[in-house]
Amino acid sequence: MSLPPQFLDEIRARVPLSRVIGRKVVWDLRRSNQAKGDWWAPCPFHGEKTASFHVDDQKGFYYCFGCHAKGDALNFLREAEGMSFIEAVELLASEAGLQMPERDPRQVQRADRRTELVEVMEQAVRWFRLQLQGGAAPDARPYLAGRGLDAAACEQFGIGFAPDQRQGLFNALRGKGIDQALIVEAGLAALPEGGGAPFDRFRGRITFPIRDGRGRCIAFGGRSMDPNARAKYLNSPETPLFDKGRNLYNVGPARAAVAKGRPLIVAEGYMDVIALVRAGFEGAVAPLGTAITEDQLRLMWRVSPEPVIALDGDAAGLRAAMRLIDLALPMTAPGQALRFAFLPEGQDPDDLIRAKGAGAMAAVLNEARPLVDLLWRRETEGRVFDSPERRAALDKALGDAIAKIPDKDTRDHYFAALKDLKWQLFSNRPRKEAPAPRAPRPGTGRGDRFLPIAPVAPTRASRLSSPDAGEHVAEALIEAMVLAICATHPDLIAPVESRLERLEPQDSDRAALVHDLLSGTQSQAGQRALESVLADPHVKAAPAIQRPHDGDAASGILANALDRIEARRAAREEIARAEAEIEGMADEGLTWRMAQSARARQQADHPSLADLSDLGEDSESFRAVLEAALKNEIWRKPRR
Repeated sequence: MSLPPQFLDEIRARVPLSRVIGRKVVWDLRRSNQAKGDWWAPCPFHGEKTASFHVDDQKGFYYCFGCHAKGDALNFLREAEGMSFIEAVELLASEAGLQMPERDPRQVQRADRRTELVEVMEQAVRWFRLQLQGGAAPDARPYLAGRGLDAAACEQFGIGFAPDQRQGLFNALRGKGIDQALIVEAGLAALPEGGGAPFDRFRGRITFPIRDGRGRCIAFGGRSMDPNARAKYLNSPETPLFDKGRNLYNVGPARAAVAKGRPLIVAEGYMDVIALVRAGFEGAVAPLGTAITEDQLRLMWRVSPEPVIALDGDAAGLRAAMRLIDLALPMTAPGQALRFAFLPEGQDPDDLIRAKGAGAMAAVLNEARPLVDLLWRRETEGRVFDSPERRAALDKALGDAIAKIPDKDTRDHYFAALKDLKWQLFSNRPRKEAPAPRAPRPGTGRGDRFLPIAPVAPTRASRLSSPDAGEHVAEALIEAMVLAICATHPDLIAPVESRLERLEPQDSDRAALVHDLLSGTQSQAGQRALESVLADPHVKAAPAIQRPHDGDAASGILANALDRIEARRAAREEIARAEAEIEGMADEGLTWRMAQSARARQQADHPSLADLSDLGEDSESFRAVLEAALKNEIWRKPRR
């Protein structure tokens, strides 16, 4: 129906937004300014304790600074109450004392038809409830009692029973004067394919009313009492009231619970939701006999910014979680996340609560993992990454998944989290929890946490200038320079990221520092290494450290330092191979390889730069180092 904009504006002007929203929230009167129409309250769309939900009566607009929900009175009624646009307009028009414009007769007819169908569904709820309480359900009541559902629980959720009769409900509704076409259209009865009288869709089943956000019954779920039934659970078909891919079981009460600070828990079925609610987890919902759809996911996020998917502890539950990854990733954004809680194998929430109580369920929920962890599990579980090709395949799979995320900031955080997980996997180090943030101190953090240290007088008497300096001592100092430059110039890390990963220091604290630099974290071991590195007088004297704002010079020095380390390691590897081949005398091929290795190291140690003082060294001292290496290592023969 098309309504004149002037009419909608008049409605908004006559009905204060705070009056509409005030039915669903408790205002924070200390923060609100009632005289100016400025109101604050905890958000009704997501659980919170602070008042981040703002209503401006003058502008007729609301906005939540937590979940970013926004809109006017019509938006609020549609999102919070589950109303259609026309229903919201009619309600506000009534409050404003305005007459609705003439409507399209066809639209009026459809709205009236929906109202009739809702009434038919409520009649069915009452009839099913009576059957459960009477003699038609001798087996259903003991079954429900065995599942922990007493009369109060059945009353709370409207649980009933459909007798195993072909036309029990149909005849009861017809007896109340309800038209046959309405009964069929509501999905309560079906017509035989070959023609004939309609028959009840639900027979010999415990019935669960499915209600929309406004509490109106729109469909039923039925649990068969016959163990040999073709379908254990049966839902209503698609009707003008019901679209199973757009609704969630128990969504109305769950929304109210989330508004009070409870988590939104997504379970698999009706009994799981009922068990959760009865155990105190009131924000429980379930999809309706199908895998979670995009529309259901959007509905969840309208209720809570971070639903917890509680999956059964079996292979089917895990497969459902893995399928949900590809559905959720293109829809994730700031304020739209998922967490996954996996129950013990062979148990669902109902089983766990009845066996071990609400505390066991709470423990499972507290261990819920974010979506990125599930993605990592899917791509790595049961696989071995012992070759560059397999690692590259992992990188591609993860990259393709991350590329589906539309929000750049979210993508960046996923990339950082997965990079951390890859480092843990490929370094063969056990995963450690990130330490609590500490107060920044000079030279002990990333970005602006790294403060320039006080310049010290440069010295030319470097440890590398001594010809008899040990090879590993020299390399350790160059390694220290690499770490110091990366710490004081964090913007230089990205271009050399892969080379930094290959650094693999022998010192465990330095290895932790490499991880911190790559992942943006801050560990105690990494801090110890950084403090030690920056305290070295030869590092302090380096121009790249003394001039922290000269990024270009630091970039060149960093690249050269990495070149030198890689050349030294390559030379050592060639020496090791040569020693294995030398049997008294070297052939020409070996001599050539050694010469090439020496030349590569010489070029790395003596780059063609105008300034060779990057480490406080001079060319003469480097020549002496090279000569010592050639004398003491390259031509050293193995012991016989």
